[in-house]
Amino acid sequence: MGCGDTVDEVTNSITCGEVCERYSDCFDADYDVDGCTDRCENDATANEDKERRMEICDACLDDRSCTDATFTCTDDCIGIVP
Repeated sequence: MGCGDTVDEVTNSITCGEVCERYSDCFDADYDVDGCTDRCENDATANEDKERRMEICDACLDDRSCTDATFTCTDDCIGIVP
């Protein structure tokens, strides 16, 4: 594994964790954040389009309230988390 692979993995891990945690904070306190993060990392690493969409979702959620994110980011985040 080269350095480039490690950087991609770490980047995906941070972004996936943030998106999954945000979903838990806003919609379901009992949500399996670790499971979501694992699925997200595996999907994003294997699928460049999903990785790109996940990054768009994460950027949309950034600094928004849960209510604002629900109305503003639905299209950007559909398929990333349930």
